[in-house]
Amino acid sequence: MFRNRLQKVYRHIGKQAARQGVSCYRIYDHDLPEAPFIIERYGDQLYVSEYKRRHGFDDAAHTGWLQSCLEVMHDITGVPVENIWVKTRQRKEGRQGQYQKLDERKSEFVVQEGGLSFIVNLSDYLDTGLFLDHRSTRGLVRERAAGKDVLNLFCYTGSFSVYALAGGARRVHSVDLSKTYLAWTGRNVALNFPDAGAAHEAIHADALRFLRDGTPESYDLIVLDPPTFSNSKRMDDILDVQRDHVAMINDCLRLLRPGGMLYFSTNYTRFELDAEHIKGATVLRDITKATTPFDFAGKLNRYCFYFEK
Repeated sequence: MFRNRLQKVYRHIGKQAARQGVSCYRIYDHDLPEAPFIIERYGDQLYVSEYKRRHGFDDAAHTGWLQSCLEVMHDITGVPVENIWVKTRQRKEGRQGQYQKLDERKSEFVVQEGGLSFIVNLSDYLDTGLFLDHRSTRGLVRERAAGKDVLNLFCYTGSFSVYALAGGARRVHSVDLSKTYLAWTGRNVALNFPDAGAAHEAIHADALRFLRDGTPESYDLIVLDPPTFSNSKRMDDILDVQRDHVAMINDCLRLLRPGGMLYFSTNYTRFELDAEHIKGATVLRDITKATTPFDFAGKLNRYCFYFEK
């Protein structure tokens, strides 16, 4: 069953990826309960997450079953088994899924998206460094960034920042509380724009505090993609996206100049936008469907909204 299903979806999605010139895309997302994987292609590598469940195997049986599944993935995609990176994943809400590495190999390399280069790591972190579900949203930011001052909050590895610079942004600020991710952002920027200089600044800060303390009307475009929940000891407050999204959005609108644009997204599956209490927006649109890439159609548990001040 797994072989048949993977062959069917790979034939369909692979054709669309080739037609659009996309080399990093999701192939399979837990289509069968008997094969609880997420499978993504990054160039000539596969990234595989196995959802943890009660499968009834002992360790030896599970290892044998997994190896046979990897052989199927190799047969269908042509990717060598040694280029397939596997993690087990405990299902949780949002981007906070817990992972366990199954081997100690290292996999960091550069991939292409939209004519730009990004460093991904398939072995060491919770996620790969490039959220594939935001491919279309990144394109919108590039289209609208020319001559603008851009703020990328919870910037992660800075892919939105790179796209903004590619679109001709005048200035880009990337804000994150993780020094690891800010360093990764800097490497991605340097990879694409080695002479960016003052056009890009990585800011080590609590994004919520940065929002509250920021100077009004400082930016023309803001990207806000917070975690669903965070209780980091380095943060001033606990972040709950459902509870806190109105305050975050209103703070973003305060930092925007008139006519400024805000892209807000969340992976909280039960999210409900409290539009009634959002102040200062002349435009509010749900762009979830419009920003859903072909490889996530019908499977995307992510919401995306567009605001204008």
